[in-house]
Amino acid sequence: MTSVPVTADQLREKFLSFFESKGHKTISGASLIPQNDPTILFTTAGMHPLVPYLLGEAHPSGRRLCDCQKCIRTGDIDEVGDVSHLTFFEMLGNWSLGDYFKEEAITWSYEFLTSSKYLGFNPAQLSATVFAGNETAPRDDESIAIWRKLGLPDSRIFPLSIEHNWWGLDTGPCGPDTEMFIDTGKSACGPGCAPGCRCGRYFEIWNDVFMQYEKLTTGEYVPLKQRNVDTGMGVERTIAMLQGKRSVFETELFAPIMAAIVAAGGVIEGENKARAARIVADHMRSSVFILGDAQGVVPGNLGQGYVLRRMIRRAVRFAKALGMGEGFSAGIAATVVDSYRHVYPELEQNRARIVQELKLEEERFEKTLQNGLAELNKTLGQLKAHGQTVLSGRVAFRMYDTCGFPLEFTEEICSEQGVRVDRAGYEQAFDKHRELSRQGAEKAFKGGLADTSVMTTRLHTATHLLHKSLQSVLGDHVKQKGSNITPERLRFDFSHTAKMTDDEKKRVEDIVNKAIRDRLAISMEVMTLEQARALGATALFDGKYGEQVKVYSMGDFSREVCGGPHASNTGELGEFKILKEEASSAGVRRIKAVIKPE
Repeated sequence: MTSVPVTADQLREKFLSFFESKGHKTISGASLIPQNDPTILFTTAGMHPLVPYLLGEAHPSGRRLCDCQKCIRTGDIDEVGDVSHLTFFEMLGNWSLGDYFKEEAITWSYEFLTSSKYLGFNPAQLSATVFAGNETAPRDDESIAIWRKLGLPDSRIFPLSIEHNWWGLDTGPCGPDTEMFIDTGKSACGPGCAPGCRCGRYFEIWNDVFMQYEKLTTGEYVPLKQRNVDTGMGVERTIAMLQGKRSVFETELFAPIMAAIVAAGGVIEGENKARAARIVADHMRSSVFILGDAQGVVPGNLGQGYVLRRMIRRAVRFAKALGMGEGFSAGIAATVVDSYRHVYPELEQNRARIVQELKLEEERFEKTLQNGLAELNKTLGQLKAHGQTVLSGRVAFRMYDTCGFPLEFTEEICSEQGVRVDRAGYEQAFDKHRELSRQGAEKAFKGGLADTSVMTTRLHTATHLLHKSLQSVLGDHVKQKGSNITPERLRFDFSHTAKMTDDEKKRVEDIVNKAIRDRLAISMEVMTLEQARALGATALFDGKYGEQVKVYSMGDFSREVCGGPHASNTGELGEFKILKEEASSAGVRRIKAVIKPE
């Protein structure tokens, strides 16, 4: 292991500059909130914003890219509290879009990991896993040969099954991968100890995915039109390893947050309290990044808002277990913003909103907490009245899922009244919930489009006209908040607080249909973000100065930064009709519409 600790700032800089030296263009990471995808709530990996380009569309910055992507994963949120699981994390990645493949990707990974100019890990500590092969694809002998050429002996190259060495979602780009592990030097748990074992000896440091296939909705695998490389290196975990820390929470990324927890009255003594502090730190950091995102959502009862609410309330519950007083969230939020604003300036720009929403949600939960205690005490009274001494696992899980009561908290209250909680029943209900959560979190992503058929493409084109028309009728505050487009209809979410009147909907329809009747030519230009701003193009504009983007213009009617695909002329669309306008979440409205081709 390198003797020189590397900070997160240094790691980001080292990684991006290394790949720039290999001909890559650094691009800005995308929003945490997927802009055109209804199948996932948050950006969970660096590949999500790039799916259209993995499928063959040309990226405006070229075929070699690298970035640092903000990610949120909640499929295993209940494991947060150990030394490594996080809901928010930063993922470093390098990309080949139909350019280089396994030879370059593995060789550069090895160089970055072992060179004294970069991370400086001892090559003798490095092991790699590869795909062992199955009926879908053969064993990855090419990767094995490359690792051998780099000096890895067969004893440190491990062919593993598809469960370990295949990356992909339910549908879309996928393929075999090779994962790199550092041997921490801990004693092996047994003769079969190898990378992938949970004993802690092997620490996964990097993953190179070779996207050669596309999984169709039928379950069939077909070759992609181009072979891609998609890699991922987690900032937090890598920093912990480089600094020789036992936990990601001991690094400089979390140390100020942990200090703020203590300053707010948190008493961290013993493993239970340490786990509670880690949950507070993780959930507060995640909540700040969601609220501070350029497309930040607010706590609610559906979708992203529900996940955010659950994290905030879970943080409040564990903060109480630590003895932290009411109103703690504002101080923790300020610490997170101060720690990250030099990397993510949107946090400073949205500081007021972050603090305000956290304070409001903390106050709301105080009332919910009181109601939850009342419900639990009522249930316990009924149990005792019937001579029962066991609270069902189903009820215990409902207290957790709806009121934010951790199992341990429910058990503590029950034990005070001589009642035992059915842990087995709770675990059964919990496992069912977790499986449903993971299924939801692992749905496919294709850039917000169900497919790239003619009708889906036309409806996607229509969202540009709809967006501009809504701004014309309702005001410039209208911004796209997401879309879901199938061959049958479009769904478009936008920022607006009031229900649209019938007159407003009619005016929007008329403007869109006039643009269609005018048969406006649709053109695309590649330009920098600054040039797009100067032209008045609609976009988030949260990327890097000078970054190349695609700008689609529909005559002089609208100009928008977008990835495509689009029709070539608005006259191809046909008649536009709004079917429904309704609330989506706090401050967000939703339109469902269709087009009727002539």
